[in-house]
Amino acid sequence: MDTSERELIIRAGAGDLRAFESIYQRTAGFVYSLAFRVTNRKHDAEEVVQDVFLKVHKHLRNFKFESSLKTWLYRITVNTALNTAKKRSRVTSREVEEIFEDPATVTQAYGAKGLEAEEAEKKLHGFLEQLNPDQRACILLREIEAMNYQEIAESLGININTVRSRLKRAREALMALGKKEVESHGM
Repeated sequence: MDTSERELIIRAGAGDLRAFESIYQRTAGFVYSLAFRVTNRKHDAEEVVQDVFLKVHKHLRNFKFESSLKTWLYRITVNTALNTAKKRSRVTSREVEEIFEDPATVTQAYGAKGLEAEEAEKKLHGFLEQLNPDQRACILLREIEAMNYQEIAESLGININTVRSRLKRAREALMALGKKEVESHGM
């Protein structure tokens, strides 16, 4: 961690709102992205971002600099997103939810992709949705965020062997889902 980031954290922890806003501006995008990947819902991800930055604002003065700010944010974000996803799965029984997005964003995102790529992305999203939130978090951190096992363990606050077993189970479940998909299409 460079000196300027350390000073920024210290100032924000002491109540400097400009310093906190700077931290927010630097990190809100990846917090939202990670929250969305875990929850798979735009609205839930937005709520997670709010919750995460409320927690950060409240506890930043106690930041010990034992890990990087990014690792600390990963941990808070993933835990908050997992709690949100678990709460949602207990409350709702597989409701159908429409996600409203800005039409320009949808056009821009899907206009450049071929129909096959869009369909593959939907299938992958569907497969990930079928994993339990703990497995989904591990697989996303490993495969999308390219974190190593130790970083995942630190971010989630779990044992490295738990990371290994969750990844193994997630991969097995994804393989089974993929095999089932192939068999259902007679390939």
